[in-house]
Amino acid sequence: MPLYHNDDQAMLKDSVAPFVAEQAPVSHLRKLRDAADATGFSRELWAQFTEMGLPGMLVPEEHGGLGMGHMEAGIVLEEIGRNLTPSPFLATSVGAVAALARAGGTQAGRWLPAIASGEAIIALAIDEGAKHRPERIATTATRAGNGFRLDGKKSFVLHGHVADMSIVAAKTDGGITLFAVPKDAKGVTADPRRLVDSSLASHVTLGGVEVDADAVIGEVDAGGDILDALLAATRTGAAAEMVGVGQGAMDMTVTYLKERKQFGKLIGEFQGLQHRAAHLYGEMEVARATVMKAQQLLDEGGEGTKLMVSVAKAKAGRAANLAVREGVQMHGGIGMTDEYDIGLYMKRDRALAEFMGDVHYHIDQVARMNGY
Repeated sequence: MPLYHNDDQAMLKDSVAPFVAEQAPVSHLRKLRDAADATGFSRELWAQFTEMGLPGMLVPEEHGGLGMGHMEAGIVLEEIGRNLTPSPFLATSVGAVAALARAGGTQAGRWLPAIASGEAIIALAIDEGAKHRPERIATTATRAGNGFRLDGKKSFVLHGHVADMSIVAAKTDGGITLFAVPKDAKGVTADPRRLVDSSLASHVTLGGVEVDADAVIGEVDAGGDILDALLAATRTGAAAEMVGVGQGAMDMTVTYLKERKQFGKLIGEFQGLQHRAAHLYGEMEVARATVMKAQQLLDEGGEGTKLMVSVAKAKAGRAANLAVREGVQMHGGIGMTDEYDIGLYMKRDRALAEFMGDVHYHIDQVARMNGY
C-alpha cells in the first residue's frame, strides 16, 4: 500500500489537527504543569475528545466504537505529539483496546463500551524495572479460591493513580496471564511520580490482590499473544506520537530560522544551518514512512508486523531526538530557557523514548529477528 493517507484519512486529519491545536496547544501543557495538576491530564479536554468519538476509534462497532484502524489512531497521536497534549489516548484508546479486542470475552464486553463512551481510563501495568523488559515479568498470579492472588510491583504506569482499571501482566503456572484489576481492588497502591515532561506515572504495588476468575483477559496461561498485541499497538502509537513531537520541534525551529537575524542576515540564509534543516527534514520523512508501514501491517495483520513495529519505534526515536536537539541548538542560548517551548519538546521526547522500549532495545529486537 502507498505510504500516504487516503481521502478519508486526510479528512480526519483536517478535522483533528485544528481541534487539538486550538483546544490543547503547548500552553495547555504549561497550564497543567504550573498548576501542579494531580490528574495528569484535563478531564474536560477528554470529554471533548469523546464528543468527537476519538476514544473509541479502535473499538469495534459492536462495542460502540468507530471500528477504525491504527492508521487513523496514528493521525490523532501525531497531533497529540505535535502539540504536547497530555492525554490518556495512547494507553487507553490504543494499548488497552488492542488487548481487550484481541481477547474478547467478559472483560471486552465490560470495558470496550466504557472506553468508547469516554467513561473509562485504563492503565497498562507491564514494566517492573527502570527499563522496558516485558520478557522479565516477575509479578505472580497464584490460584486462590475461585480466582487469583496477585503479588508484585509495576513501574512507570501511566495514569495508574487515576485509572478505572489496570491491565496487569503476571506469571501463572503455564505462562503469562493478563488481568483486569479495578481501581478499588483491595491491596493495590499507586505512588504517582512527576516525570521529566510533567506527566504522571505511578509505581504500583500489588500486595495480595484477590481477583475472581472473570478478571482474566483472554485465557489463563495464554496471555502472550494478547500482550504482544498490546505491545505492538502501543509501541506503534508511541512512535506516531514521537513523529508528532519531532515535527512540532522541526516546525518551530524552521520558523525561528526564518525570523532570527544575525550579522544583519536571517540565520536561515546560512548554508550550514540549511544543510542541517534539510537533513532533519529527510530523517523525519523516513520516520513517518516507517511508522505508517507499521500501522498498515497492524491493520492488515501482515507478515513482518513485529519487525516493522520495532523498526518504527527505533527510527521515530532517533528522528525525534535529532529534531529536539537540533531545535535547542539552532535556537541558541534562549533554547535552554523555559520561556521557549522547544525545551518542552525535548522533555517529551525523553519520556516517550523510554516508553515501551528505547532505541537500543528495539535495534536489538530488529537484530534478533534478522538472525544476528
